[in-house]
Amino acid sequence: MTVVLWHIELSHYSEKARWALDHKQIPHERRVPMPGLHGMSALVHTRGAQRRLPVVALDGRRIGDSTAIIAALEEYRPEPALYPADPAERARALELEDWFDEHLGPTLRRFVWHHTLPDTDLVAGTLFTHPSPGRERLLRATAPIATRAVRMDYGVSAESAAAARVDVVGAMDRIEAELQPSGYLAGDAFSVADLSAAALFTPLLAPPERPYVPAGAAPAVLELREELMARRGGAWVMDMYARHRGVSAEIGAPVAVA
Repeated sequence: MTVVLWHIELSHYSEKARWALDHKQIPHERRVPMPGLHGMSALVHTRGAQRRLPVVALDGRRIGDSTAIIAALEEYRPEPALYPADPAERARALELEDWFDEHLGPTLRRFVWHHTLPDTDLVAGTLFTHPSPGRERLLRATAPIATRAVRMDYGVSAESAAAARVDVVGAMDRIEAELQPSGYLAGDAFSVADLSAAALFTPLLAPPERPYVPAGAAPAVLELREELMARRGGAWVMDMYARHRGVSAEIGAPVAVA
């Protein structure tokens, strides 16, 4: 049975799942719902258990949430492992994965959306990294409603974006504080901690190895990108991508679905 990933190209949580599938070289199909309908897609595929993507179909199961997906992939194909074998290192890796999931992911999303949403052309270029004229027309037609919905759903405002910027810088501080002599966050090898921290910093830092990198970004996003790229943690994110992002295990071209 073919493994299927429902994802949003821009989503850094989707990037976590894509990276894990590619790291383990698990052949899979990718399906991309229309932005705005992705919540409905997640609810349908998980029978109401999850309202956000990514979702993976694996061994007859529909699994939502990037952390749960990686846990399932570890069982499905244990090697190359993303969980350290040493119990203490494994606990550290999972704690860091959870911390970046809860602290970096949502705040970075609020910051980027606040500065991107006012420019419909930029939103279209961000969401559709491959030409999609029909979807772009629909996006432009529904932009006023969709913009309000995104702001409400993710708690996006000028105040939350300002706080988010501080938190994103704090997440970079955490990476730099947690780095081990090995150059990794947990133990002596690449793990779920490194994958999560690096993936969740995109698309802000936009490593060239990350699939679906938007062509443009808002000035405030570019300013923060430049600030963080000048730091040790920014160089570390780029290094993790250069050394470990690997080759895609996707079967065929991305499939657009409703």
